Amino acid sequence: MAIASSSLDQNQWLWFNQFSNNLFFLTSFLSFTSFKVHLDILVKISSSDRPCGQPLNQARTALPSSFTIKTSKSPFKRLVSKGDRTRKSCVVLATAAPVSKEVTANTRSGFDESRSDSSKPQRVMVIGGDGYCGWATALHLSNKGYEVAIVDSLVRRLFDHQLGLDSLTPISSIHNRLRCWKAITGKTIELYIGDICDFEFLSETFNSFEPDAVVHFGEQRSAPYSMIDRSRAVFTQKNNVIGTLNVLFAIKEFREECHLVKLGTMGEYGTPNIDIEEGYITISHNGRTDTLPYPKQASSFYHLSKVHDSNNIAFTCKAWGIRATDLNQGVVYGVKTDETSMHEQLCNRLDYDGVFGTALNRFCVQAAVGHPLTVYGKGGQTRGYLDIRDTVQCVELAIANPAKPGEFRVFNQFTEQFSVNELAALVTKAGKKLGLDVQTISVPNPRVEAEEHYYNAKHTKLIELGLKPHLLSDSLLDSLLNFAIEFKDRVDTKQIMPSVSWKKIGVKPQTVPAN
Repeated sequence: MAIASSSLDQNQWLWFNQFSNNLFFLTSFLSFTSFKVHLDILVKISSSDRPCGQPLNQARTALPSSFTIKTSKSPFKRLVSKGDRTRKSCVVLATAAPVSKEVTANTRSGFDESRSDSSKPQRVMVIGGDGYCGWATALHLSNKGYEVAIVDSLVRRLFDHQLGLDSLTPISSIHNRLRCWKAITGKTIELYIGDICDFEFLSETFNSFEPDAVVHFGEQRSAPYSMIDRSRAVFTQKNNVIGTLNVLFAIKEFREECHLVKLGTMGEYGTPNIDIEEGYITISHNGRTDTLPYPKQASSFYHLSKVHDSNNIAFTCKAWGIRATDLNQGVVYGVKTDETSMHEQLCNRLDYDGVFGTALNRFCVQAAVGHPLTVYGKGGQTRGYLDIRDTVQCVELAIANPAKPGEFRVFNQFTEQFSVNELAALVTKAGKKLGLDVQTISVPNPRVEAEEHYYNAKHTKLIELGLKPHLLSDSLLDSLLNFAIEFKDRVDTKQIMPSVSWKKIGVKPQTVPAN
């Protein structure tokens, strides 16, 4: 159906928008007869969902004059249909107009010089574009002049619904997010809602959008989530490994020149007692020398899925000539980028719970609400960290400087290394400047990991491509703490302590009981 907003007054348009979203949510939710989270969609209606109002520091911009959704007769089939064939997934395609050709001066990354018409912006598909890193990346690339499409099943919102969790920040629906982005910038981001584990859906999406590059965030990204119980461990492996395999086959069959930028994790390496190289290591053994993939020592079912991904991508680069960049990302912190700060409805999610929250984000929220900082065990666990503004910058650099056909590149994507104790000390110091009484406690470590170890990982390749890091400083910590203080009334303190044990992994799905 197609509804022209110009034919409705404002109240009618608001009613129609909310009714449509709630109807879609209801029909999708009724199909959830078991925990099978490979279901294709849940649209979580937030109380903050409303048409984009006055943009920050900008004049009011009119909403798009129309919004088209192609529908099929059944909510359990795709909303994009072809012929009379039955679909088993549920997909929404929000049609788009070309993006503006205005690009920031001296930024050439939005343009593909290898194409016959180098004046055309590259088309970038961001899989998992509704998530923490994916949303910030999609907006950043759109703002830089790329033509962007988001592909997402919205299952991350379902995880919160099942486990009784919520973002510290209020999150608008993906539809209202994109409407707001269009209203503020005039740029359109296309939306494809569906599951990339469904190859039929992914094929249609590839053929419809025809990407020059694919940024793949579309995986279950939490180690604790993968260790809750058997069903979630199986889901993590199936969703991540099969989804990535489908992307590889889609590139092979439909877009041979497409560059895959895959988000990996530094957790693939584990904590070896030698320096961690960027993807490969040269070794000598019994008088012979070879350069081999760096040994992997994954520490959860999630990290293992990432190792499987890396092996599958490396193989297809060798066998099929696919070009791929594996970004082994460290722990991401922060919430604001230039784009997500433009309006409250563009705000990114910020997780502080023991399942999805990352260390520094969690510590800042804990400090804001007066909860002791929860250091796991001895606190010597050391990892690479980076600001979310550097995440989007790294992805852009990888796209602008693509791998060659058949090349499998590995970049270690982080900017600084900290132990958990060092992070706690930094947050304590910053909190005192803001008048917060920050305490620290040691809690039993729910993970199976070394709590004191050597850690020295190389991370030079992205710097060589031009990465300008946002290093953790007092001012940045002050900003993150102030942000946590602003939204502290939304904190559910029952979600702060760790609840998932590596050694006591369950066999039955754990969900929040109905009230």
